[in-house]
This record gives sequence, C-alpha cells and structure tokens, in this order.
Amino acid sequence: MVQFFIQTDSEIPAATQLFDQLSFAITSRAYTNGEQLPSTRQLAQWTGLHRNTINKVYKQLKQAGLVETKGGSGVYAATPKQEAQSLDVSIQVVRQALDRLLTLGYSLNQAQNIFNTELNWRLSCNAKLIVTSGQEDLGVGQIIAAELTQALNIPIQTIALENLVDTLDQINQSQINQEQPILASTIVTNRYFAEMVHKILGDRPMRVFTIDIYNYSQEIARIRQLPQGSSVGLVSVSTGVLRLAESLIQSIRKDVLVISVLAQDTYRLQSMLKTVDLVITGHSAQVVKQAMANSDRIRPLEVMYSGNYISGESIRLLKLELGIS
Repeated sequence: MVQFFIQTDSEIPAATQLFDQLSFAITSRAYTNGEQLPSTRQLAQWTGLHRNTINKVYKQLKQAGLVETKGGSGVYAATPKQEAQSLDVSIQVVRQALDRLLTLGYSLNQAQNIFNTELNWRLSCNAKLIVTSGQEDLGVGQIIAAELTQALNIPIQTIALENLVDTLDQINQSQINQEQPILASTIVTNRYFAEMVHKILGDRPMRVFTIDIYNYSQEIARIRQLPQGSSVGLVSVSTGVLRLAESLIQSIRKDVLVISVLAQDTYRLQSMLKTVDLVITGHSAQVVKQAMANSDRIRPLEVMYSGNYISGESIRLLKLELGIS
C-alpha cells in the first residue's frame, strides 16, 4: 500500500505535499491506470488533513488529467492518452471506432479516409520534436530533452510552456515566408504539464505526447533502510523534481532530515555535502562528483545516482510513434 504523510513543519504547504505524493504515485505507476485511489476519509485518517482540503487536491489532480471519477464510486488513476495496447485489444479498438463512425452515418470509405488522414497527420508530426515545461521549472524540460536526445538521437528543441504558442507561430510564419510547407510538431511533456499544454495549444494541429516518470523504487527502498535521524541531500537542476522528491521522502520517513539543493548553487551544495549521510541525484551526477572532489569532508559519503527520469515504457512508445527501431 502506498503511504502518505504530511510533514507539518515543512516549508512546503500540506496540500502541495499531498498533491506531489499522489501525483508521483500515479505517474510512477504505483497506482496503475484505472486503479482506485484512497477515499477522502482514508486520506484524512492517514494525513490529518481536512476532507475539504483533500477534495481540493483531488480536484487539482483531475484538472491536471491525472485522475478521473466514475459515477460517484470514487477517484481512479486516469489512463494516459497514448496507452499501449496488445494486438487483440487494438483490433477491438479499431472495430469499435469503425462501428461508432457507422452509427454516426459515415460509410466505410469515409471512415477509411478519416483513419488515413489521422495517420498521415501523426506521421507528419514526427518532423519536429519539442519538449516543454513550465517557466518556473525549466530544469525538468532540460532533463527530458537530454534523455530523449540520447535515446532517440534526433534534434530536439526545448520551449517554455508560456512561450510555446508564440514560438510555434513564429516558426510557422517563417516557413510561410520562405514558401516552405508548414511542419507539424510533436510536443513532449510530463503528465504534470500535459493538461496545460492541451489548453494552451487549443485547436492547433499539434500532437502532444505525455511521458511517465521513473518510479525511484531503489531510492525509496534505501530511504526505508536508513537509521533513525539520518539526513538526505537531494541534488537536481529541476525545482519540481526536488520538491516532489522531498515530499515523497517525508511521506516515507518523517524522522529523516531532507536538504534539497539546486545543482547550480555550488556554495549550498558544498555545505550540504559536509553534513548529510546520503546524497541522491540523477542528471547532476557530474556536478556532485566534482563537488565531492573539492570537499573537505572526512567521513565517507554514500551517493545514489538515479536512473533516467523518463520511464523505459514511455521511451519505447515514443520510438514507436516516431518510427525509430
């Protein structure tokens, strides 16, 4: 069972802590697609939060596209829009879609044209791959872009969510001025920003591909093993990743001190390395190694280097989408 805990003396608001913990549980597949989440009564008992606060958190998760409600029976982890399907299930999906089009009055020839148009549009979107994240957390966009560049070996552009529409319109206008065909794009983001991306793009013909994140199971297991009163240092270029990791650790071990440091804050990083028992980092591994080499710490320091931020399944699905073997 997934555990949820609110650190009352944390600088992170209690509602934000719960939102982060539930978001992580969903995006890392601790709750699989369609699985029911705890009721507001259960969460109130576990966390001490008022049920009104929990309802607001669930409402935020629904607005973010992470959960859905089913006929008043509860709250469930939402299914991503590009969920992988087995061959047999995919045939059923196609047949159901055809049946639906026929009931709406379309002929089979018209349905074929609709499918072909959609397929051609998807394929055209592969011409350009863009990663986006919020202006307040450009670091997570940099992490996603770096991993995709390594995994796919194709050019990738990173654009802040707030600048996405203006930048795309500028690119399109430039192509028009040069009398070039307008290339459609595939926008890649994580599930925290997906709903905002859809709203910002509106009816623009852009493909949005949503990734799931690494589940940090090894790091969680190590946190559980730490002696009472231990301290953990977190290092990342992303403020969102740091906030999420801090909330997650506090939900597992309320007796553990957590110190979060941005990789670019070299002074704070050096200070943290002198005091903590364990450091966890991912893409900032080289920065941490360099800081450790310059540190005057005497006793040994345990460092865990996390796996990729993007789940392997999301990479596999994106490769299929882009036609990359």
